[in-house]
This record gives sequence, structure tokens and C-alpha cells, in this order.
Amino acid sequence: MSANEKHWIPEICYEESEEGITSNIPFINVPEDEVMPKVVFIFESKDTGEVEPDTDGSDLPVYEMNLHQYADMAILKEGLTPLEYDRVRNVLGLEPLHHAVKKGKAITDAVRKSIT
Repeated sequence: MSANEKHWIPEICYEESEEGITSNIPFINVPEDEVMPKVVFIFESKDTGEVEPDTDGSDLPVYEMNLHQYADMAILKEGLTPLEYDRVRNVLGLEPLHHAVKKGKAITDAVRKSIT
């Protein structure tokens, strides 16, 4: 990519209705000629409770900004061994993949059973 090429900046969106298709999970509209980012960078903003004067002398809240990175788990799953991937899942507070798949299948089976 050349230095003059513009980088696509993903926009994190939320549905206006809680009954929407994404169930309150944010989403990114990916243009046809782009791909979903492998990593998303998001600033955490916390009000420190302190203030400082703005250019007019009015109180301006001071915020602490911390940069976070969120990786696509599908990319990690492709690039890591199953043991490494489960270790990452564990660090994130998730169950090993084979447990999660088993539980997911049980939920899907129960839903299918209640529909028929």
C-alpha cells in the first residue's frame, strides 16, 4: 500500500431498536471493496473527575484515554494451535472451544425441539 492510499476506517454501529437483528451487539458495515479488520483499536475514555479551564476560562472535564485492541477470534483460531487458541479463550474468560461447541449444540437442539 502506498503512503498516499487512504486507509478505510471502520465505523462501529448500533441498532436503534433492542429488537433488531444484532441483539444489541455492535456491527461494522463493510464496503464491498473492503474486508473486516483483523484488529479493531478503540479508546476507553474515563472522566477523571478533574477539570481544567478551557479557552474561555470555563471548566472543562479531564478525561483519561487508554487505547485497547480487539482481535478477530476467527483469525486467531486459524493461526494458533488448538491448545494455544484455548489458552487465549481461557485468558478471556471463555471455555475451551470443545466445551463451548458442545453447549452451543445442546442449545440449538433444544431450540429445534421446541419449534417442532
